[in-house]
Amino acid sequence: MNRLPSCCDPLQHHWPLPRPLPGAVLVSCAFDPGRLALDDFQRAGIASSASLQRSVAKRQAEYLAGRVCARAALQRLDGRDYVPGTHEDRSPIWPADIHGSITHGKGWAAAVVATESSCRGLGLDQETLLDAERAERLMGEILTPSELDRLDRSQLALAVTLTFSLKESLFKTLYPLTHQRFYFEHAEVLHWSVDGLARLRLLTDLSAEWRHGVELQGQFCVQDGHLLSLVSV
Repeated sequence: MNRLPSCCDPLQHHWPLPRPLPGAVLVSCAFDPGRLALDDFQRAGIASSASLQRSVAKRQAEYLAGRVCARAALQRLDGRDYVPGTHEDRSPIWPADIHGSITHGKGWAAAVVATESSCRGLGLDQETLLDAERAERLMGEILTPSELDRLDRSQLALAVTLTFSLKESLFKTLYPLTHQRFYFEHAEVLHWSVDGLARLRLLTDLSAEWRHGVELQGQFCVQDGHLLSLVSV
């Protein structure tokens, strides 16, 4: 029987985002790499690759916490016991009839899953809120010229963190559909509001369907210094 690894706190089955996504399940947990035990992978019933075994405790705990959340989300979704493997590009391997996304950051991990009949794709991303100094330093790399023009400097740290996170979520949503990589300059956040809703636009052609000018909806929440964003199709 699979047990919770020593490095993970009890799982949370919840929906912290402002707008429920019908047919989707989200599971999260806090984790502490300092509590990682030698038998944690075995304890959780999760395979560890040779490269993962050679990695630092932080990387091992992130992977383990993310996969534990993903398995729990799938179990709640339709009862299956499945742990996503990893493609060569490091993206998770989901069952053919499932869309999912895993995210992890400083001491926190989450996974969201939905059936193919509920949505066509979804991307989840978690970030620790930047401080104002770092946001100032990074905004030119993350924001397009138009985003910089619209930037409300009174909310600089939140705006830069949110733009980064939403674009990461957008990539996680569209990459499995297009198999095309794109970067921060290839999308823009058109609008976001304090109620946790946002709108994004592609600035490049990824496929016949996903072309320059296509707009998508996103959502986000901020809790305890962490920002969580989701983009779904």
